[in-house]
Amino acid sequence: MGGYHHGEIAVQERAGLAREAGYSQGAIGNTIPEVAVAFLAQQPHVVVGGTDERGRIWATQLTGEPGFLTVPGPHTLHIGTLPPPEDPLAAVLTGAGAATGSGSGREAARIGMIGIEPATRRRMRMNGRAVRDGDGLRVELDQVISNCPKYIQKRDHHPVAETAAPTARGAVDSTELSPEQQRTLREADTFFVATASPDGDADASHRGGNPGFVQVLSPRLLRWPDYVGNAMFLTLGNLELNPAAGLFVPGWETGTSLHLTGSARTVWDEEEVARHPGAQRLVEFEITAVREVAAASPLRWSAPAYSRFNPPPAA
Repeated sequence: MGGYHHGEIAVQERAGLAREAGYSQGAIGNTIPEVAVAFLAQQPHVVVGGTDERGRIWATQLTGEPGFLTVPGPHTLHIGTLPPPEDPLAAVLTGAGAATGSGSGREAARIGMIGIEPATRRRMRMNGRAVRDGDGLRVELDQVISNCPKYIQKRDHHPVAETAAPTARGAVDSTELSPEQQRTLREADTFFVATASPDGDADASHRGGNPGFVQVLSPRLLRWPDYVGNAMFLTLGNLELNPAAGLFVPGWETGTSLHLTGSARTVWDEEEVARHPGAQRLVEFEITAVREVAAASPLRWSAPAYSRFNPPPAA
């Protein structure tokens, strides 16, 4: 995965930011820097995006005690856990690279990841090919990307004691948002979006803003602003060529995971964009499937300190 692909270049040019994208390309490598090794070792979670066995893209979260993310080599990340059965990517990740009955091996799962530390507003993005390795995953990295701290809400976390943590009740599936899920999205200040190139190379990205920045237009249609960023357009570039996408909305206070899959498109209409403070473009997301997992995460987080970069939401 070297350089920008055609979709990314097309969006960069349409946005008039091709030169800036050229500068930002220097932040894309395939080696984990030494400072990032220590950063990853401190994290209790990582967001993962990928494609399920039916070709749908999902985003999810894997958690563990700090130290569950290790770096055996400069191009390799080891994740010391597997997703639970309720996770939308469980089948793909637990079977990645495994031998089949015919003796042939399954393909590695192409995944995008983002390690994020809300307390310090630090994050790093990694994309690569995952295979199962015992009770975890070994990921050979194709891209390692440095990202800025914009739009990250500051939060501290603490784990819930096993005796106090509720047991996951399994997944609740639907094809549209319930009234409570709509409320969750309207109040959200953070979500994660997974996309993939036409070749299947996956990416996971963070989106943040003040509550209200995600608009629920209907039980099956969302819209959010695309704010000023690093001009790479890795997410919108993928959507230019492949509209499939998945969203993960963390329940910071409850541990509930809300997963959405569907298709997304970029809205360039200047009049429409102008109605959203700070927006450079808009993204509309049409939902085809919803999965909610209660008590999916053992982590609980403090109330947010909103990023000073967040524009006010649209009226």
